[in-house]
Amino acid sequence: MHFPAGLWPIGLWPAFVTLFVTLGPIDGAAIFSTLTADMSKKERARTALRTVIIAGAMLLIFAFGGSALLGVLSVSLPAFQVAGGILLFMQALSLMFSSPGMSSIDEHEQAEAAQRRDIAVFPLAFPLFAGPGSFSATVLLMGRAATWVERAEIVAVVLVCLLITYLCMRLSDPLMRLLGRTGSDVVGRISGVLLAALAVQFVFDGIHSSGLLGAL
Repeated sequence: MHFPAGLWPIGLWPAFVTLFVTLGPIDGAAIFSTLTADMSKKERARTALRTVIIAGAMLLIFAFGGSALLGVLSVSLPAFQVAGGILLFMQALSLMFSSPGMSSIDEHEQAEAAQRRDIAVFPLAFPLFAGPGSFSATVLLMGRAATWVERAEIVAVVLVCLLITYLCMRLSDPLMRLLGRTGSDVVGRISGVLLAALAVQFVFDGIHSSGLLGAL
């Protein structure tokens, strides 16, 4: 999976889909709407902005420091591509079968969030948006970028997805009324199919880059 430089939107479309699905702005908007139901509009706007800034900072740290971390752990990029692809495929299955995805939060986390005055860090920024799926996707995409131009394009895609996430949180109430339960399920299943295909491609790329097939 190679994303040629300067070919937006065609070349970076797979990157956008991968990050959009793993961030899960629509599902996240539903959780945001529930957790901030008792807040004023001003408080909700401030919480949404802080959430996106914190999640973005975490993703960018992983984007630029992920390869170095893999080096410290003596983990090759092909190995991480296979592992990350499997992780993303698991999230795709969760989306397709309507189970809570990896970007969701459980009942315990929701109860803990209800007791906190500032929920922007936990559970909204982490693990709702900046979670295992989005971390893996960001590191994988940056690892495939061959030039600084391509890396800059991946960062631009991350920022675009975060902007969409922010808008979904700000418009969470009308968005949920518009989509309803059925609409959300349809979006989740379509996203799951797309993410599954991209996840399998990451696994193929990892196996191909590892040289295992040539050794057989």
